[in-house]
Amino acid sequence: MIATSPRDILSFAVEKGKAHRRSVIVTLAGIEGSSSRAIGTQMAVCEDGSSIGSFSGGCIEAAVCAEALMVMKQGQGRTVRYGSGSPYIDIRLPCGGGIDLLFTPLPGLDAVHDALARLDRRMPAAIAFDLQSAASGAVADEQREDRIVVYYAPALRIIAIGQGDDLTAFARLGSRFGADILAMTPDGPVMAALAHEGIDTLPLRLRNQLPDCDSDPWTAIIFLFHDHDWEEALLPQALAKPAFYHGAIGSPRTHRARLSALANAGVLQSDIDQLRGMIGVIPATRDPATLALSILGEVVAEYRLAASPVQPIADRSLAIAGKC
Repeated sequence: MIATSPRDILSFAVEKGKAHRRSVIVTLAGIEGSSSRAIGTQMAVCEDGSSIGSFSGGCIEAAVCAEALMVMKQGQGRTVRYGSGSPYIDIRLPCGGGIDLLFTPLPGLDAVHDALARLDRRMPAAIAFDLQSAASGAVADEQREDRIVVYYAPALRIIAIGQGDDLTAFARLGSRFGADILAMTPDGPVMAALAHEGIDTLPLRLRNQLPDCDSDPWTAIIFLFHDHDWEEALLPQALAKPAFYHGAIGSPRTHRARLSALANAGVLQSDIDQLRGMIGVIPATRDPATLALSILGEVVAEYRLAASPVQPIADRSLAIAGKC
């Protein structure tokens, strides 16, 4: 993984708790002007001085850690403004805006443990952080204006089905990004190379049988075949699986022929409508690395939509990052 994930923040607090060290979770609860991070972004700071996460490129993290240590010493959480309107006149944000950070001490970790357990089961999780008392706990049904609810979505899972350099480049890039990658291929050398790098693989032994695998609403299924004969029987099986994204590489002409073949095979139109063609954010890529980047960018953008909360939060018109 190339950077810290929201789950990592919670795991950090739990691991420190196991070592009998207290932590503070710091949550971005309000923004005035612009900010490089979204509402719900978090850091965690331990009493030993270690920390994880960030709110900027290093402009305020040292001050946040110092404030968190003071919160632990005093035993009382609080909300602190940084940047525009802050009492700390020596700390300014390059964007010129202001952010409100909620410091929540965690003497108990029940809500965090519960959230991590749900994420382990590929279920969305949420933790309510009280804006007044700076306590945290489970999310009740009723809406309240005195708290911020942070949502956590299961990790991005990608099932990549194909062969050759396109599959190799995409599986490697997705894995480095931090996605849970499963590569399926009839290409023995490709499968061996990816497995050697720690990427999960399954062999495609039959053109008419997709290997058994789990998928859910936070899964993307992508076909990376230039030999489209592999798609004929495997695509209908893949389209029947739950996923927020189904896609296949190929030209507009290839995709029209693909859709026609699916219809002629009796695949439900609702399933066919899920399939994206000419996938990626960069048109007409010329090499596997660029194609991988192009597709991953589109998939991650769609994952963020799939992982967004659906219920409004009244407090300060906050936009909450995550999944409810």
